[in-house]
Amino acid sequence: MTVSTLPPTAGPRPARSISRRLGGAALALLLAPLPLLPGTPAGAHPRPTPAGCVQDPAARLATVPSPERHLGFPLGLGQQRVVTDDEIRSYLGAVDAASDRVVTGNLGDSVRGQSLPYAIVSDPGHLRRGALEKIAQDVRDLRDPRRLSGRRAAEIAARGPAIVWVTGNVHGGEYSGGDAALKTLYELAAGLSCEVRERNENLVTIIVPTQNPDGRDAGRRQNEYGFDLNRDWFARTQPETDAKVELLRRYPAQVFVDAHEMGGREYFFPPNADPIHHEIADEVVDWIDRIGAANAAGFGYNGACTDTVTTECYFNYDTYDMFFMGYGDTVPATGFGAAGMTYEKGSASAVQDRVQQQFDTQWATVGWAAEHRREILTGYHRIWSDALAEGRAGRLQPNEVVQPANEVRFPVPDVTVRSYFLLPDRQLGDVRRLVERLRRMDVEVYRLTRPVTVPDARIFGGRSARNLSVPAGAYWIPMEQPQKHWIQAVLGEDPYVPFPYFYDVSSWSNPLLMGVGTIWTGDRLSPRAERVRGVDGGRSGYAPRSGSYSYPLDSAAAAELTFRLLGAGVPLRRDQRSGVVTLSAAGLTGERDRLARSLGVTLTPGRRGGTGSTLALPDVGLYSGAGISTTAGSHGEARYVLGERWGLDLTPVGTADINDNTAAFTGRTVLLVPDGSNPTGGLTAAGQANLRAWVAAGGTYLGLRNQGTRMARAAGLTSTVELPKPDDYTVIGSHLRVDVDRSSPVGLGRPAEDFGFNNNDAILSPSSTGRNVLTYPADGRFWHNGFTERADVLRGTVALVDEPTGAGRAVLFAFNPLFRAYNESGLHLVANALLAPAAAPTASPGARTAAPAVPPERAAAMAVPAAENLGGQWRPISIRVAAADLDRARTVVARHTGDVRAATVDGTAYLTIPNPAGLAADEHPFLRDLVRQLRAAGIPLRSVVA
Repeated sequence: MTVSTLPPTAGPRPARSISRRLGGAALALLLAPLPLLPGTPAGAHPRPTPAGCVQDPAARLATVPSPERHLGFPLGLGQQRVVTDDEIRSYLGAVDAASDRVVTGNLGDSVRGQSLPYAIVSDPGHLRRGALEKIAQDVRDLRDPRRLSGRRAAEIAARGPAIVWVTGNVHGGEYSGGDAALKTLYELAAGLSCEVRERNENLVTIIVPTQNPDGRDAGRRQNEYGFDLNRDWFARTQPETDAKVELLRRYPAQVFVDAHEMGGREYFFPPNADPIHHEIADEVVDWIDRIGAANAAGFGYNGACTDTVTTECYFNYDTYDMFFMGYGDTVPATGFGAAGMTYEKGSASAVQDRVQQQFDTQWATVGWAAEHRREILTGYHRIWSDALAEGRAGRLQPNEVVQPANEVRFPVPDVTVRSYFLLPDRQLGDVRRLVERLRRMDVEVYRLTRPVTVPDARIFGGRSARNLSVPAGAYWIPMEQPQKHWIQAVLGEDPYVPFPYFYDVSSWSNPLLMGVGTIWTGDRLSPRAERVRGVDGGRSGYAPRSGSYSYPLDSAAAAELTFRLLGAGVPLRRDQRSGVVTLSAAGLTGERDRLARSLGVTLTPGRRGGTGSTLALPDVGLYSGAGISTTAGSHGEARYVLGERWGLDLTPVGTADINDNTAAFTGRTVLLVPDGSNPTGGLTAAGQANLRAWVAAGGTYLGLRNQGTRMARAAGLTSTVELPKPDDYTVIGSHLRVDVDRSSPVGLGRPAEDFGFNNNDAILSPSSTGRNVLTYPADGRFWHNGFTERADVLRGTVALVDEPTGAGRAVLFAFNPLFRAYNESGLHLVANALLAPAAAPTASPGARTAAPAVPPERAAAMAVPAAENLGGQWRPISIRVAAADLDRARTVVARHTGDVRAATVDGTAYLTIPNPAGLAADEHPFLRDLVRQLRAAGIPLRSVVA
């Protein structure tokens, strides 16, 4: 064993501010010397302790290469380039080869086929053959108190190590978290100090330097398909996310660090902003708060931010909430009981400061976890024991706030939830995919073998029924199981928003996204049921050689099967009344049967061939012209859903292709226009005429959300009108009931009443010349969930229009049906539009002249003012204060921008700030500072939406 004492990697640090939240233990940490990186005076020699470790924090094994030595340049010190993905893999391999404290592996592959490397570092005894798996099994047993006695749980907590994850670079261009993770790996693999020994004896630390190698290569936030991987956690649509969650199931974390970068020069670590989802366990919230204190103690530089210090400081609370179940903190927290934490460092700081401060927080977090290992494991077991008890009683956890001066605005109601049932009467493929999504998060799902009567049934959509009979074949999810928190978080009909601050959506209920029939109840039931062990589907019997197989095309799963079969050259027919698809018995091979089973689609044998119209594989042009982002948003979602999952060839079509009528445009049968910021797409008058003529000749135009509908309107393809939004209106990624016109082929296979996802989308008047496929009810059936204000203005408006022109049609979605690829209802509607037969010819292919049918009270509002285009692909920033505080609030806003619109309605002032680049709150250049300054000025915030 060779020992070396390396020079410090960072110079002396100035005095730090001390947060008022720090207690005595945290103050002791603050006054203690920082570990490892500062080093010791030149000439000092390590002094062995009785335990065999040394007091010198800079003593390390010389045989283990440092990142600087292996890479040939110092991390964060004069670095002229970022560490490449290949260099990350190479370094992890080198440390594995040199240290018996490290084993490495591969999570899986990215979209572009790059491996996702990880390292596990711990005491060598923990990594010996069989030992690591035994540790992981012990932690998995702690997650299920039914598996082990209280005595055995206490033994694991007393002796076993806890599991800590350190991850970085989920956003590709945010490099410093991944670079710092290499430092953390090195110190744990090579350090000889007692601090290092304690960490390795008490912890198994899993380090994933980059979660997004394709994005890192490109310097882009999103992955190759334009997905923000920090919004993909519950749905797991992307391979990078799916592989990571599978490893997390194998090695469940008690502490999980997700290291990011943001705008500015500051550093954020929790405690988080409100809202916090009510189903996150109290132990988790407590750990996060205490880790925040440890980070404050170990942070350095200028310490806590003040009104006058805004560089190289840290802050808590503002901006980063723990509400939406798609983040790298909320999902580890809710689904795995971990202290899931987002760390953010301002990218305007020098690289060396970014890497150093990311390392400081990683090291402080690992140190806290090591010191409190036994307490953590004891509390970890208690989380799941409490979840079982809560599920048995049907109790939901209450809403709470953590941010000083905030109060719970919307308490969790006094309801009892003991069971969920997913009904098998329609969209069975999506029901089964939801079952698999739950099972892959360790949720226990059962299939009823006999009907069961539910005395007090609550039907999704705000309705109820007495003595409802749930049929055999329905899926039962009892709440009395360890994953009770996760079940409620992803299935719950309402998220029960505690506090109105958001920088993402407020509703993600999986049954509502899929539109599947679902009920919940507080009744105590003991139905006859069997545990689901795998996905159902495939042929249910055998058809004669002259016969056929059929399935209803009523789900996103069935749509995927349809496109895959068409792509393989299998002839298909679809009945335009029932929506059922048939294929000949000869067309069903074993491989295609296995595909149907994997998608959860049942193929029913028949003695005769099918009826209906022949389905054709669409030739899709994907618009990539003016106003469209091709690296994010619905353009990337289209490439993923239509290209990757459905296997369609997508031809890029630009503005010039339509203006000049090139073959790239005219040769397509479908033109899909994603959401964007240009209301005309840059089309000239000639281009608009070309587009109308192409549709009239039989083309299908699919327009998504703002740009998709506005471009169609500019070209005269619709009689809908975009209505202005009231100043006090907002819909934050919520679900609303919609009526479905199933006489349109676009609505074929959907239920008569469905649920639409609205993310502050355009408000459209009904068409007077086409079919209004999705309409928000104008009567008492109107219903919404999530966070909305003045959603009633949507009554009687439309969310989806099927507009004929000549022999073609324009299908206009007021919303984005491809949103994050987890809106299965929307995916099915897109599939219907792609597969719709030719439209009945209309009299004129010219511009529309008929008057739109608009609610009488809004007939005067027939044009969208310029201010309504502020949102770009997303939404403008909206800040709400008391009307009496408007002038003071405008003064604070004026420090950052003069481009603001203000209005007062019923005692509330609404300040709307443009956000033309569609930046999220964590990317915005001044929103975080603005919110802090408003609070510092004593202006109570009623809500912040970004």
